[in-house]
Amino acid sequence: MLEAIDADKNLYTNLEQKALKLTSGIVTAARKHNISMTSNVVGGMFGLFFTKVDTVINFEQTCACDVERFNQFFHLMLAEGVYLAPSAYEAGFVSTAHSDADIQKTIDLAESVFAKF
Repeated sequence: MLEAIDADKNLYTNLEQKALKLTSGIVTAARKHNISMTSNVVGGMFGLFFTKVDTVINFEQTCACDVERFNQFFHLMLAEGVYLAPSAYEAGFVSTAHSDADIQKTIDLAESVFAKF
């Protein structure tokens, strides 16, 4: 595995691009349904937050997010076969195994889930 990391000099940049594509797609889908949401991304790690603030940058803002709505989203996505981090306070991750088709399918499923809110 370390050889694969060494071989791909853009590995972490590519992971971050995947995470950004996923989270921006999910946030856009939420907003289409008038659901306040934002996300944070660092490398292949991401957080999804049901909140009206543009960026969650501290503990206070994290605690003010709508955890109940996150739980609803998590369980509806799980019912569709998408396993996200199970807590509003945990990070999700993308990997090199996630294809563009996987990411788009997840975004599409999120859109259908938000329609149920």
